Amino acid sequence: QVQLVESGGGLVQAGGSLRLSCAASGRTLSPYRMGWFRQAPGKEREFVATVSWNTGSTYYGDSVQGRFTISRDNAKNTVSLQMNSLKPGDTAVYYCALSTKWGPASHGLNYDYWGQGTQVTVSS
Repeated sequence: QVQLVESGGGLVQAGGSLRLSCAASGRTLSPYRMGWFRQAPGKEREFVATVSWNTGSTYYGDSVQGRFTISRDNAKNTVSLQMNSLKPGDTAVYYCALSTKWGPASHGLNYDYWGQGTQVTVSS
């Protein structure tokens, strides 16, 4: 089994920054990609960003493009999300996810393992 543990959430004012981290552990890992999704109250889960484990190539959701940066550390089995210029609309629970197979990067169904989530709240 694989465990994903997120950290780094919290409360920040609009325009501020936060950095989320996700540590993967468990059985021998061979991720294809790792990513971040978020879900705000009353809304559907939304794709945020993903990174290819082998190539490091990244892909972002339209609403965060240019403000968020995803990165990975293969040696430590971690993925991070640097969030800048935060807006109240970014308020959500952020989930780390890991995929072991090829598939559309923004589709949650293509991810096999999920973390418990970390709350990010952006005040206006």
